[in-house]
Amino acid sequence: MSDEAVTLFAEFTALRGCTEEVDALLRGLVADVRQEPGNLVFDAYRLTEEPDRFFVFEVYRDRAAFEEHLAAPYGVPFNKRLQELIVEDASQLTFLSRTAEP
Repeated sequence: MSDEAVTLFAEFTALRGCTEEVDALLRGLVADVRQEPGNLVFDAYRLTEEPDRFFVFEVYRDRAAFEEHLAAPYGVPFNKRLQELIVEDASQLTFLSRTAEP
């Protein structure tokens, strides 16, 4: 497993009338994920000009921490419920690679 941090963002769009429920569901996930020992950043946003669009920025210590995140017991119920509330089939993940040191 790589020692390099895993950085990604997730995007999804709430169905009409489901935005506040998605927001509440996401707030619960934020609280859970931030307690994971390998999580470094888990920040959720709504797009200012499109409040039904959500953007989640995530950073995990390494690949092992990301795998632990994927196996967390609250992940499957969250994703199952989210799938019922969003336009897409699932959240759209984009993985990032650092191009320069901070």
